[in-house]
Amino acid sequence: MPQLFKFGNYVVYFWSNENTPVEPVHVHINEKRPVRNGTKIWITRSGHTVVDNNASKIPDAKLRMLCRYVEANVDEVIEEWE
Repeated sequence: MPQLFKFGNYVVYFWSNENTPVEPVHVHINEKRPVRNGTKIWITRSGHTVVDNNASKIPDAKLRMLCRYVEANVDEVIEEWE
């Protein structure tokens, strides 16, 4: 799957052809490698993040840091999504 960033041991990525209809902009995060059921983070129109699920069981403090990282790079995320 298309990898966007690596943050420590975590990979931020898209999962192609995920659902029909296609979902709004979001990324997945998992430790070490992309997996189908990674933690899903939505990107709001204002550029903030909302955790849809934490299927990867990322510890809360680390997940907050990852969300801030995605928000800091939201323009690149949206550009790659489009």
